[in-house]
Amino acid sequence: MPAPVSQAVNETLAMVSDQLILVTVLLYLAAMICFALELAFGRVRTAAPARTRELVGAGGPALPAEDPGEGAGEGTAETTRTPQPAGWAVRAGIAGVVIAWIAWAGNLAGILTRGIAVDRWPWANMYEFVVAICFAAVTAFLALLIRQPIRYLGAFVTVTAALGLGFAVLFLHVQAGPVMPALHSYWIAIHVTAAIVASGLFIVAGVCAILYLIRQDGRPSVLPARETLERVAHRAIVISFPIWTFAVIAGALWADRAWGRYWGWDPKEVWAFVTWVVYAAYLHARATAGWRGKAAMIISLVAFGCLLFNLVGVNIFFSGLHSYADVPK
Repeated sequence: MPAPVSQAVNETLAMVSDQLILVTVLLYLAAMICFALELAFGRVRTAAPARTRELVGAGGPALPAEDPGEGAGEGTAETTRTPQPAGWAVRAGIAGVVIAWIAWAGNLAGILTRGIAVDRWPWANMYEFVVAICFAAVTAFLALLIRQPIRYLGAFVTVTAALGLGFAVLFLHVQAGPVMPALHSYWIAIHVTAAIVASGLFIVAGVCAILYLIRQDGRPSVLPARETLERVAHRAIVISFPIWTFAVIAGALWADRAWGRYWGWDPKEVWAFVTWVVYAAYLHARATAGWRGKAAMIISLVAFGCLLFNLVGVNIFFSGLHSYADVPK
């Protein structure tokens, strides 16, 4: 393997970057707690429509029955009412959004300071790559939140980002330093950036698919209906799939420039293509066969599993031309 290209490292900025990532982990956890409080106490849902009861006395018309425990007296008409969400829980959800934006800014600052410290694109190893993907996942959630009411996903996306950053800090962290000659190319800004953006959106879709399988129709739940979760997952995949397609193509072009061939059956190349095929199968099943519901969500989860294995597992279990991004021993 070629030796890393020698370059000066700003140790102060590198240390600031590491500290910012640690603070970001705590902020994501704080946002998760706020979102979880709103999810638990601020989104009251009922499973069955209002029942009716008979008025005391013969010939009385049937009227809606009161909710259990409301204590309405006999002979009075009470319409079933959905309890109002607790005001403090709603405020906790709003606070979660604010904290998530602050954490997002901290995540971005950690990436930027790392890049400035080493004077290169800051996703040339597994640590930097995972940090960037966590940032992309939260970015995708916050961007979608601007257009769609998906705050219910906040607890799950932020805890995923916190766990991802924690894993990166504990097991993947390497000191800021030089990189291999192959990475000194503008293609890293094109290929890897596209892969990071697509992965962030795929993570949001994966969270929705997992919640879809957890959610049981016809039962009380703080989660939205399965149809809502499926719709959000589908939109995220529709946006991210062409970006991932571009990333695969850009990777082939970079491979030709760096190694003189477009395709060489490197494990990373193979699993990137496998991921593309399974997501393409999901979109094809929905568009042509009209697949909806559980079957489609299972396909999307298989694709999500392929994505995670491509991002992390390949570098743990296989060696290849992408071994510069290997997990530290």
